[in-house]
Amino acid sequence: MSQAARPALTRWLSSESLRLTLTLGGRFAGEQVWQTQPEKFGAAGHGYQTRVQTDFGGVLPVVRKVQVSRYLADGSSLSYAESEGRNKPHFETLFDRETALITLRHNREEATAPLLTPHHDPVSLVMALRGPDAPTQLWRAALTGGTVHVQPLPDAEVGGQLARAFYLRPGGAYVASELEAPYRLLRLVQPTDFGPVDASLQFETRRKEKEETRPEKSDKPRRRRA
Repeated sequence: MSQAARPALTRWLSSESLRLTLTLGGRFAGEQVWQTQPEKFGAAGHGYQTRVQTDFGGVLPVVRKVQVSRYLADGSSLSYAESEGRNKPHFETLFDRETALITLRHNREEATAPLLTPHHDPVSLVMALRGPDAPTQLWRAALTGGTVHVQPLPDAEVGGQLARAFYLRPGGAYVASELEAPYRLLRLVQPTDFGPVDASLQFETRRKEKEETRPEKSDKPRRRRA
């Protein structure tokens, strides 16, 4: 299915915070937090902002990476930025629909290119593969680095949850999210210079389960010490 043929996605997502554990070769490699909130982008319409903070560690060098994506409900990007910690973004991309221009900024360098079709960024693409309107057949997504081919895979069980999954080429990334609402991101595998890093959702222990594990309180009065 071509980029132009994709329908607008349903606004199924509200504010969200997901915490994922990173592993490399089965060994702890850090933590990743996805935080999303709805936004209104003026004439462009309604959309979202997603901030992804990745704290590498364990078997990987201790580095913090922050990605901020602003995108419309269909996943098409309005802006994308990467930085290390709280530093000023060292890489930024702006997709201006009014001027039909893509502006790329890397450190102090800047370049422009024509915006001929809606583009995704690394974060908004993952978000576009979630929800009730995720693609069900081969899809080509435009990114600034080139076209990404998104291949739907058979539904599978991930972390005990029934999930829809996708394989991305080139690069060999893997994305899996819940098949039913709230469509949480369950697993994300991305290639790095050190090998494929696997990010898996941390499932919070239910309050009820915690209460069941608490020791029962005795009704007997405590004996006072002499």
